[in-house]
Amino acid sequence: MADPFEVRQRFTTLLAHLSASHTSIQKAASYALKNRDMDEDLHSCILEQLERTNMNTRANIMFFIESLCEMAVKDAGPTTGEGTAMGFVRMLQRDILPVVESVVGEEGANVKVVRKVLNTLQKIDILLPETVSELELVLKTREPDDPFDASPANHASARNAKLDKRQIEHRIEEDRERHKRLRESIWAVPGEGEEEMHKLWEEASDIGEDDYIIGKEDKEERDQAIAFG
Repeated sequence: MADPFEVRQRFTTLLAHLSASHTSIQKAASYALKNRDMDEDLHSCILEQLERTNMNTRANIMFFIESLCEMAVKDAGPTTGEGTAMGFVRMLQRDILPVVESVVGEEGANVKVVRKVLNTLQKIDILLPETVSELELVLKTREPDDPFDASPANHASARNAKLDKRQIEHRIEEDRERHKRLRESIWAVPGEGEEEMHKLWEEASDIGEDDYIIGKEDKEERDQAIAFG
């Protein structure tokens, strides 16, 4: 039997070093399922990491949650009794609001990530449509403002939402990795129509929250330059 402290420490390390790669996310999810008898301890690790880590890792943890739930459902099959991985699912259903709030953060940089994962969890019957609708209201309050809004309130929001440029650059790279995997999966699936491929491509290629934040910062800098020019 594995030592509980070592399992918890190993799982915490996996979460803290999650990347956008499919391998990284699947490895962490598989490790959780392998140690399902410690599901309560491992669930607490997920919540703790969401409070401690940066916006990029929080986004990756949200995708990890999606993968964990999908794998748990497949693992359980027609039964949801003791000994299955559905304990993870039940705890995530219970704590989905604090999870969403932690992943999105005050800067609102992960709204799109959370929205995509919530939609997936609804499709596989992890979350009820009513729950997703209620969480959508939370997401709307965190969405970044229009970067071209010159109101004082918007400038204050931009200052509060200012992010470390290295985090932004890292986030862009990880988004590219996720978009690349999405395109590969679309092209690899036989029978998928051209229309569906273009629809998913457009969804993966539109302007993200980071673009809005960067736009707001650039506008603020230009306004300052004009004021002191």
